Amino acid sequence: MPQSLRPRFLIALGRRTVEFLRLAFLFALTALAEIVGCYLPWLVLRQARSAWLLMPAALSLALFAWLLTLHPTAAGRTYAAYGGMYIAVALAWLRFVDGATLTRWDIGGAAIALAGMAVIALQPPPA
Repeated sequence: MPQSLRPRFLIALGRRTVEFLRLAFLFALTALAEIVGCYLPWLVLRQARSAWLLMPAALSLALFAWLLTLHPTAAGRTYAAYGGMYIAVALAWLRFVDGATLTRWDIGGAAIALAGMAVIALQPPPA
């Protein structure tokens, strides 16, 4: 259907969906950079891994800081929404990197956190 024939709310919904997916991807990438930047020094300090791991850790934390500059400007609201994605990415890390089995409570908690992220991120703009 041509865009001119689509109801305005569908056009707005499509635009908001794309914006939300972009924001969710940015949050996931930011969370991954933060987790990697903290995990590698943990390996050095707790598992006596090579100190060379501190180099990619520093790069990952620099990437994390740069990605934060791409987040929307309302910092408090943005970090509240980001927290939901951080929880989900941290649990994915737990499963795929640490090899732990997620419980239904982990999955349910992540779903609730992601729903909270969506509510915060998709709220209507202030009047």
